[in-house]
Amino acid sequence: MFIIKGKTCDWELVIGLETHIQVLSKSKVFSGASADYNPSVSPNTQVSMVDVAMPGMLPVLNEHCVEQVIKMGLGLNAEISRISRFARKQYFYPDLPQGYQISQPADEPPIVGRGWVEIMGDDGAPKKILIERAHLEQDAGKLKHDVHPTKSFADYNRTSVGLLEIVTYLDTKDPENRSYISSPDEAERYLREIREIARALGVSKANMEEGSMRADVNVSVRPVGDKNFRTRTETKNMVSFKFIKTAIEYEARRQIEIYENGGTISQDTMHFNQGEGTTTVMRSKEDALDYRYFPDPDLLPLEISDETIERIRRTMPELPSATRARYTHEFGLSDYDAARLTETTEISRWFDTAVNGNAKHAKSIANWLISELFAHPENWDVKNEKSGIVDDMRIITPGDIYELVDMISDNTVNGKQAKEIFIKMLDGEGGTPREIADKFGMKQMTDTGAIEKIVDEVIAANPSQVEQYKSGKVGLLGFFVGNVMKASKGQANPAVVNEILRKKLA
Repeated sequence: MFIIKGKTCDWELVIGLETHIQVLSKSKVFSGASADYNPSVSPNTQVSMVDVAMPGMLPVLNEHCVEQVIKMGLGLNAEISRISRFARKQYFYPDLPQGYQISQPADEPPIVGRGWVEIMGDDGAPKKILIERAHLEQDAGKLKHDVHPTKSFADYNRTSVGLLEIVTYLDTKDPENRSYISSPDEAERYLREIREIARALGVSKANMEEGSMRADVNVSVRPVGDKNFRTRTETKNMVSFKFIKTAIEYEARRQIEIYENGGTISQDTMHFNQGEGTTTVMRSKEDALDYRYFPDPDLLPLEISDETIERIRRTMPELPSATRARYTHEFGLSDYDAARLTETTEISRWFDTAVNGNAKHAKSIANWLISELFAHPENWDVKNEKSGIVDDMRIITPGDIYELVDMISDNTVNGKQAKEIFIKMLDGEGGTPREIADKFGMKQMTDTGAIEKIVDEVIAANPSQVEQYKSGKVGLLGFFVGNVMKASKGQANPAVVNEILRKKLA
């Protein structure tokens, strides 16, 4: 449990997250304009008459966006509503040209109902985080304040891009139910899990840096052991794991200080100041009633059949959680290694191709991928440099790593030689690992007779070290191994060298 020590008592955190991910589709959720929104596109060039609320323009629901939301719902182990509706959420802001946002009513079932995702809790054990709902809505535009010294400008390219909002659940009726986020680290793990599910399913790029994934962070605190939940604040539009963790901890300490000085917390919307790492009150927090939801008269109720849900379920790939379980159970990988190898679908696919069903080499291949290949990001094809979404290795193929590991396993090369071969491949040396080993004479010496001859020469050349070893300085074994390896130009099998040396020196 994450505890903050106060002046009067110890405090614990209660954290809720509203995660917004942009839905991948060719066109927007209620119009035919391109949904390929990115900051490099010129402002207001991907906007339809529907997006900017021209009179008489009617929204048309994008079926593909709905199917993407259903897919994400299944990935969240959630209920899928057979009937749901769209409503107009009323609020007035320059980035919302309609004067309302087409969303789903807060008091009715959305497309995706109750669900859960599993993360690693702070105690190292699996922890389920409950999800209350996930609903489909249109994204707002974007205001630009740095173009003119006295004016702000609105870019509506992002307006009406499909947006899926995923809301965590706090069971206020059961204070013993701790299936909620309770620390900054758990918040990060939860968001990373949501991101990887969305990417694995092809539902969203879920890239915080470009804004296709954002989070509103709700924070409240209470004394450890207290069964009552207290007033929360909401920090809006967070787009960085680091800033989210900083905002949570700062806001928690701010609230604790107020409580310990006899004050109360009001339900406010907060702004996070990145430079200072602080939160400040932006406005009073709205409730659902403040938005005056009413059914959108231009959109019919949405009906989803069992057949549609099962058809979508059959097309879903293995989810990251299932892949991690397979890696730990079938291949014996650690939880850490399994997590690193499932950071993106492309990495896990690369690893599976390299293993090729051979569990014997899986752990060694994982070590090479994590320790060596990840250390050379310049050799990966990257779809988006900021997102870290990896496509494929430019030079070294999965088959190359399998062959390299196999060569170590059958004593063709030792570990040092394998790394030399690896570096030559990174440098663009053509050929497979075995071909490079042949070309540069890098194969391991396994002839015991030849190795024994070198050992005899090293022992004869170092009589004083031999006497010291025999007198009890067994640490000198490394001295002899090093000299034998040097004399053999690194080609002698280290295991054979050690065995022969021990016998000779004894």
